[in-house]
Amino acid sequence: MGAPKAELLVGGERLVDRAVRTLRAGGCGDVLAVVRPGVAVTDARVVVNAEPDRGLHSSLQLAVGAAGEADVVVLLLADLPGVTASGVRSVLDAWRPGRIAAATYAGRRGHPIAMAPRLWREALALSGPDEGARTLLRSRPDLVDEIAVDGDPADLDTPADLSRWERGSGRRDVS
Repeated sequence: MGAPKAELLVGGERLVDRAVRTLRAGGCGDVLAVVRPGVAVTDARVVVNAEPDRGLHSSLQLAVGAAGEADVVVLLLADLPGVTASGVRSVLDAWRPGRIAAATYAGRRGHPIAMAPRLWREALALSGPDEGARTLLRSRPDLVDEIAVDGDPADLDTPADLSRWERGSGRRDVS
């Protein structure tokens, strides 16, 4: 992308701030933002990943560790600006202990994903350096509750993705 994605401005707002706002509006009380050194985030507990180039796995490890024994951890990646607060609320409301609640968009699984820290640790044990829960979700479909949500699951990974997003109609503020 040419710059850390969390700090990219989309619709005049950094992606990390948008994600924090969406989680808060969706009912998450203790919001953690895992960021590179030197990145300030308001309205969230900041967890610094000193080695963010190690991939998603390292950031998720830090988040799960910082969450401690919270009942549930809801994961929302910053580069998913089309995830809505109502989608977060739907996933959070559907989550049950010992289960995994995963958002779906027109039948396609996406984020947010909610599960207890114990299951996140199990997911981390199964995942590669740039993976989160994918392997656990595939290996334990009996634990997964798919929750249909509104919004757009588009992932902003490249400048072309960002350009498409910014040209899209109605995508400026879907929280």
